[in-house]
Amino acid sequence: MSETVEIRTLTVEDYLDLKESMVSAYADMAGSYWREPTIRRLITLFPEGQIAVTVNDKVVGCALAIIVDYEKFGDSHTYEQITGYYTFNTHNPKGDTLYGIEVFVHPDYRGKRLARRLYDARKNLCEQLNLQGIVAGGRIPNFEKFSDRMSPREYIEKVQDREIYDPTLTFQFSNDFTVKKILKNYLPNDEASKGFATLLQWFNIYYEKDLDTIRYNKSTVRIGLVQWQMRDYGSLEGFLQQVEYFIDAVSDYGSDFVVFPELFNSPLMKEFNQMDPAGAIRGVAQYTQQLREIFQQHAVAYNVNIISGSMPIVIDEVLYNISYLCRRDGTYEQYIKIHPTPGEVAAWGIKGGSDIKVFDTDCGKIGIQICYDVEFPEPSRILAEQGMQILFVPFMTDTQHAYNRVRFCAQARAVENECYVAIAGCIGNLPKVNNMDLQYAQSCVFTPSDFAFPVTGIKAESTPNTEMVVIADVDLVLLKELHAFGSVQTKKDIRRDLYEVNYKKKG
Repeated sequence: MSETVEIRTLTVEDYLDLKESMVSAYADMAGSYWREPTIRRLITLFPEGQIAVTVNDKVVGCALAIIVDYEKFGDSHTYEQITGYYTFNTHNPKGDTLYGIEVFVHPDYRGKRLARRLYDARKNLCEQLNLQGIVAGGRIPNFEKFSDRMSPREYIEKVQDREIYDPTLTFQFSNDFTVKKILKNYLPNDEASKGFATLLQWFNIYYEKDLDTIRYNKSTVRIGLVQWQMRDYGSLEGFLQQVEYFIDAVSDYGSDFVVFPELFNSPLMKEFNQMDPAGAIRGVAQYTQQLREIFQQHAVAYNVNIISGSMPIVIDEVLYNISYLCRRDGTYEQYIKIHPTPGEVAAWGIKGGSDIKVFDTDCGKIGIQICYDVEFPEPSRILAEQGMQILFVPFMTDTQHAYNRVRFCAQARAVENECYVAIAGCIGNLPKVNNMDLQYAQSCVFTPSDFAFPVTGIKAESTPNTEMVVIADVDLVLLKELHAFGSVQTKKDIRRDLYEVNYKKKG
């Protein structure tokens, strides 16, 4: 006869089936079953937290839970304490953690993945209620067979390494739980576990601490890339008119970010063409503060965060290549290119910056690297460790070989750091500007490489060497899922016992 399996909330009418299943499940702990008044109270206090699994309409297992303010208990608690000595007066609907107080399946129905269904339902509930995660004390019932020759810690490590099988703990590991601590006397009557228990934790990757705040992080972020045409704009006013045109156009699509290329203001060097290259680039640098202020104004006026490409700037008589994040709330921050190319050093005398940091925005955490920077994996890794979700790379390359170096390395950064990478470049030529002869570009948005993303790892790309914009939506929730459940997890699986990347901040 075929079987019908259902996951639903527990009712008081289910009690007799519940008792039968629990008595059978805990045959090694005589008398360990919940009395009807206790189940009735749990259902009254927190009905959605009491989950049953039925086979042909018979309850054969359940997962019981309460919500607690976890800080009030901490990691050193007993089962009696967390349950209020079985009164469940510790249940707090405004708490931050779903605490699992029971999971079992009737022995006759094991092997059908029913416990996994209960755990999945509990995880879904945790996400729906926007709780930080699930915490529970777990038995280690096979420990009694090994307690004479190893400690609880050694036993847990061997279970985790699949050297020992434990029916409870092995299952918990396979359901993405981690052991936070070993508890002593958590369940003193659990002889099979010798009184020990594991404090288990599962993190809700979708948890948002401040859902009611005005500044919230969006799930889907729209990016607009400007593939900028190098040409003579006639004057500063003509140049600024084109800048505003692109910001306006990208904003009309509801974009959250607009990204300009590296040194996109190079056409202004024409005014200083009588100078040597180093003098000309310093001449253009005098416009940088004015341009940054204009970007700030446009960010507010057009309600879009602007990555200002990059521009030369002189600080304490030293020449740098700087980019600005101009937020739509009027604030701004800056990033200085840390790896000038040999050509920048030789022709212009540009020096490298030393700050590697993630920027907070209303659309998540972002990083900025300028062109050559992205060809070095270490800074991107540092940004990823700081929580970067999107990396913006303004670039300028003269040949297709140079472009491919940026493109291939940017795509590698997306894969290895499990983030999005957006690159925006210049095209065209400036025949009357020294050291700025040709530009080649194809602006792109790259993704990690897994099932939730395009098989090519390319979310969007422009037509090569054509003045245009690229608009693309990226989903930050997919990154959270990738970090937790990806086919491979390049951030998580780093061999920190063998190597590490250290950021040696100057000063």
